[in-house]
Amino acid sequence: MRALLPLLRTSWAWPVGAAAAAAARLPRAASAGPGPRRTMALYRTEERGQPHSPDYRLFFKNVAGHYISPFHDIPLKVDSEEENGIPTKRARNDEYENVFNMVVEVPRWTNAKMEIATKEPLNPIKQDVKDGKLRYVANIFPHKGYIWNYGALPQTWEDPHRKDKSTDCCGDNDPIDVCEIGSKVLSRGEVVHVKILGVLALIDQGETDWKLIAINVNDPEASKFHDIEDVKKYKPGYLEATLNWFRFYKIPEGKPENQFAFNGEFKNKAFALEVIKSTHECWKALLMDKCDGGAINCTNVQVCDSPFHCSEEEARSLVESVSFSLNKGSNEEDQVWHFLGK
Repeated sequence: MRALLPLLRTSWAWPVGAAAAAAARLPRAASAGPGPRRTMALYRTEERGQPHSPDYRLFFKNVAGHYISPFHDIPLKVDSEEENGIPTKRARNDEYENVFNMVVEVPRWTNAKMEIATKEPLNPIKQDVKDGKLRYVANIFPHKGYIWNYGALPQTWEDPHRKDKSTDCCGDNDPIDVCEIGSKVLSRGEVVHVKILGVLALIDQGETDWKLIAINVNDPEASKFHDIEDVKKYKPGYLEATLNWFRFYKIPEGKPENQFAFNGEFKNKAFALEVIKSTHECWKALLMDKCDGGAINCTNVQVCDSPFHCSEEEARSLVESVSFSLNKGSNEEDQVWHFLGK
């Protein structure tokens, strides 16, 4: 299979051969383009521990049942398909240039601050902890929890040592965040195909923290959305609510309002695609050990050229070594509401 890997290499995404080979042995889902379509589940998840507990982890597996990293092993782009078991490049299509994989970390209307564990082997999803306490986003009237499905694009990284030319701030050391605005409440750990519509530049404690605006390609209204102006047209008030959500969400913790580059202006699709491309290049440097990744864990199963590549057996051993408790956690934060004055 390794002899086929260079066929998939593009300027956007690196190859992931094992999943493609396994997928080729299963019936292909019908697809006529980037619009609504049935897609085969190439990934599944496995829970360890109990939700709302510090040791809860959600691990990812590919279609062959092998553990993988959602950060490093899931392709950024949705731009390849299999023919007779051989991964091949799909014919160029402008719409497909805008379709990406999104890893869902937080379903809409929930409060637990879940995230890809960038510093742990195979990067499972876990709940963020600060000062020994599990973190939840507050309900700030009139919003309940997260107001979109929230997650990240795999194979991207906002380099904390690289100053962004447009914001004059370095990255926040995480994959780039995504706010998915479709009508369906997605599930934690889902990997969905999204169209990028625009981006917001949050400045969090002096760091650039990009927030992509996207929509699930299988959303009933996805065909209406092509750029950020379509969000203003078809979902009036949503971008304003998004800006206010990010501006105020830390105030219940006693922190000041967040700041934004470009005076809080949402940039368009073309700008967003350049941001994604830049963060993907940073990720490639990270995976090839060509930059200072600090405590970021780069263990991966399917990027065979990476010095951090491990075998499927080693990945399984890593997961099996993780200890966890069966004690159930609790969440009272989602019942508390905060009202902010003018």
